[in-house]
Amino acid sequence: MSSTLNPKQRKAVRVTDRPLLVIAGAGSGKTRVITEKVAHLIRQGLPARHIAAVTFTNKAAREMKSRVGQLVQGQEARGLTVSTFHALGLDILRREHKALGFKAAISIFDEHDRSSLLKELIRHNYADIDPERADDFGAQISRWKNLFLTPETALAQVTAEDETTVRLYADYTRQIKAYNAVDFDDLILLPVLLFQDNAEVLEKWRQKIRYLLVDEYQDTNQTQYELVRQLVGKLGRFTVVGDDDQSIYAWRGAQPENLARLREDYPRLHIIKLEQNYRSTGRILKAANHLIANNPHVFDKKLWSAHGPGDPLRVLRHPDDLTEAQQIVADLTHHRFRHGGEWRDYAILYRGNHQSRLFEKALREQSVPYFISGGASFFGYAEVKDVLGYLRLLVNQDDDAAFLRVINTPPREIGPVTLEKLGAWANRRHVSLFEACFELGLEQTLAPQAAQRLRHFCEHLVDVADRAKRGDTLPVIEEFLNALKYREWLEDQAASPAQAERKLGNVAELLAWIGRLLEDEEGRSLDEVIARLMLLDILERNEEEKAGDRVSLMTLHAAKGLEFPCVYLVGMEENLLPHETSIEQETVEEERRLAYVGITRARRHLTFSYCARRKRYGDSIDCQPSRFLDELPLEDLEWPEKNPIDPEIRKERNQATLSQLRSLLSTGQTS
Repeated sequence: MSSTLNPKQRKAVRVTDRPLLVIAGAGSGKTRVITEKVAHLIRQGLPARHIAAVTFTNKAAREMKSRVGQLVQGQEARGLTVSTFHALGLDILRREHKALGFKAAISIFDEHDRSSLLKELIRHNYADIDPERADDFGAQISRWKNLFLTPETALAQVTAEDETTVRLYADYTRQIKAYNAVDFDDLILLPVLLFQDNAEVLEKWRQKIRYLLVDEYQDTNQTQYELVRQLVGKLGRFTVVGDDDQSIYAWRGAQPENLARLREDYPRLHIIKLEQNYRSTGRILKAANHLIANNPHVFDKKLWSAHGPGDPLRVLRHPDDLTEAQQIVADLTHHRFRHGGEWRDYAILYRGNHQSRLFEKALREQSVPYFISGGASFFGYAEVKDVLGYLRLLVNQDDDAAFLRVINTPPREIGPVTLEKLGAWANRRHVSLFEACFELGLEQTLAPQAAQRLRHFCEHLVDVADRAKRGDTLPVIEEFLNALKYREWLEDQAASPAQAERKLGNVAELLAWIGRLLEDEEGRSLDEVIARLMLLDILERNEEEKAGDRVSLMTLHAAKGLEFPCVYLVGMEENLLPHETSIEQETVEEERRLAYVGITRARRHLTFSYCARRKRYGDSIDCQPSRFLDELPLEDLEWPEKNPIDPEIRKERNQATLSQLRSLLSTGQTS
């Protein structure tokens, strides 16, 4: 065990004989505690194959796995599970597919696939519902799944006006299973339902996972809580780490009260609080403590730091949002000019994505490199979705969402009328679209030529799928794409040679990625690779990408888990932070936690910013400073606008801007 752990961290690592809850404040070294504990368990004689550590994002899982790898190496670490909740759920589904009534090659539906299926169900079975409301129904179905409600249990709890939604939920559940597919929420719900109904399978997994560690426990929903409870059993061989003050995902089902529920379900629960912060200065932590003290707490804690008080926190007032963006960028540039450092040291955090536009403009005008978190995902590109659609269909011919995406890409004279008739036939026969193409009576619905085109495509796919299973998978896929003339079609469709090159590059990158996964030490099959890529797609959409040396622009939600030397927390106004919806719905506590997360991202310098007026829907409206500013310690705040700017400071700001311009011109001359 590392000698640099503080006493409470060391105790958290050593407690293994009872259930343990670690209340870990921001920057208190919680990931280190989890990884040190994994190493400690292995050294105490528990084989790594019986230990599982789970978290919520791929990035966090990778970091955890990397840190464990530095502590435990070679055979000692063999079989250790370090993954996201959903990757663990996928592993359970794949291993227990027969018990759940699935075939081996399970497809994973993303939100777009779910919406498409719901639209089809609405069009065929719900004449009184607008298909364009499919996303709303999908969101409600997701909420029910996160609350551990099946169609049957949901029906017993809803009002009469929601009964139609429950019927749609039941139809959706039957149909997606007919496609041998699951959606993102099913990756947790289905294992829980399986364990609930099959004691033998549950006992097998309890024997496999004999100690469970869970990170970010405050972000678990009801169904995830059930999964943890089932896996650890009555003995409660677990360590969960969480912070109720950083619970900011109620909108996607997170229940911070799950921390308190542990005391009810496990009377022997031991609780340890990590309050020493290794990230921020004293004033930043004092502000965070003052702010969050206005929320009710089940577990009180107070962050402290050995880094000294640090600089006062600044509060900047601006006449309007355009000026806010311009002055924040000027201030940021000036700060870097005075203190040195890199652009990556700075982050501009805001409540909503719409706030980024003016900051982008101001940064571009000053030639400051920036990165927007949550931009276009690699998996969001049409060409990547197309190739993945073909591969999904190769491993699971019942995947109707994939079938509809690729059947006419590139075009093969199979139009919407043909597909509508095919869909109607498949619905009547209760078969997938792919299977319907081989039905003898199809010509009763389709013209012979249209039916022949469909069959020709499907026969080609069956042949490729068979060869991919028997031989060198990647060369077979390459040959398949060549036969489709997909790359030529991409080039023809591209608006410019540069766009064509980018699209072809994305396809090449995807295929190279698949090749690496097929050849790794685990010897995965193509269907396993595609399932993992689909899961990666869904999880990575909201994850931080590598920004390089650029200023980071991101929402407060996206900033969770990150840290920066210098943070600008902008738009500190009523109806923005806290958001007007939270004020109306009396859920300001979560908005306060969101502001707390923003404050605790800062290591050395923190600046708040608000406007007197802000444009909204084309109109300029008056703004009031956020109530959260009033909840900060006044003695640690500095309000520069109340005092004239020192002439020397103004001169330095101008020099910083000139220096930036000269640097740009110099770069342009030498390039």
